[in-house]
Amino acid sequence: MTDMIDPFGRHVTYLRVSVTDRCDYRCVYCMSENMTFLPKKDLLSLEELDRLCTTFIHKGVKKIRLTGGEPLVRRGIMNLIGDLSRHLDSGHLEELTLTTNGSQLEHHAKELASCGVKRINVSLDTLEPEAFRKLTRRGDLAKVLDGVEAASAAGIHIKINMVALRGFNEHCINDMISWCGERGYDMTMIETMPMGEMDFHRGDQYMPLSEIRESIDRDWTLSDIPLRTGGPARYCEIAETGGRIGFITPLTHNFCESCNRVRLTCTGTLYMCLGQDDATDLRAPLRASEGNEMLETAIDEAITRKPKGHDFIIDRENGGPGVMRHMSVTGG
Repeated sequence: MTDMIDPFGRHVTYLRVSVTDRCDYRCVYCMSENMTFLPKKDLLSLEELDRLCTTFIHKGVKKIRLTGGEPLVRRGIMNLIGDLSRHLDSGHLEELTLTTNGSQLEHHAKELASCGVKRINVSLDTLEPEAFRKLTRRGDLAKVLDGVEAASAAGIHIKINMVALRGFNEHCINDMISWCGERGYDMTMIETMPMGEMDFHRGDQYMPLSEIRESIDRDWTLSDIPLRTGGPARYCEIAETGGRIGFITPLTHNFCESCNRVRLTCTGTLYMCLGQDDATDLRAPLRASEGNEMLETAIDEAITRKPKGHDFIIDRENGGPGVMRHMSVTGG
């Protein structure tokens, strides 16, 4: 099979797979409080997801990240992770990882480690229990912290993803840096992304990370480092803790020049860019034949349409999204 190379010469080697649009939280920047989720009959089966992932691996994908919604709420998800781990054993896949809210981690940590998952991203925006419950509209911070600790004890490296939200958690950043530094966790700051209709003006919560970086620089000594983990973050080392902090800036600094990733939804829709609506249906060719020729042709055609970059922008007048679908649909 041929490798996937987009019109700008970038090799597509990273697949993000949203295994479900459902989540046990309703984080205010990610979902509406009263979400309408996909009917379960519309979702690809775990066997179909495995077949799709395997096809992408044969076409040159070296890293797969499972996302949601919350991936660990998908029934039978550990079976899929266990099945995909065969590609780690064969050497055809270099990394299998996931992004999680941590709510189910305590239960699954040891099994994830046994399947070859060596690092995970945990979405955590505050260490204050009441603020956490308000942000997630239902979450239990203690349960998440127990899960993170269990994953770390199982030998899984932790990276904490913290979304910067004006008027909510900018005062929590120093505490998060200290907490991560004490435990050896990496940390990434993320600008809120304008995806999906919400019942508030997005400009009210948006904080440019240039502002956050200036604030952090007043209290910590940061040195830029060339670390790359396959994603869009730009990393610094923190002298006081020895830890690392990354910055993901979809609005203030377009991170698309080295983009090597595409995103697959739980219904088989392939998005070539998080910040664009152009997509390809892979479910129909997947189900049309037991062979993969039609599927591979559809993937190849999709890669020819991968754009140079996203068009994220917050509608300053109306506070609307740059992309109408919620983050949980595409999986970040």
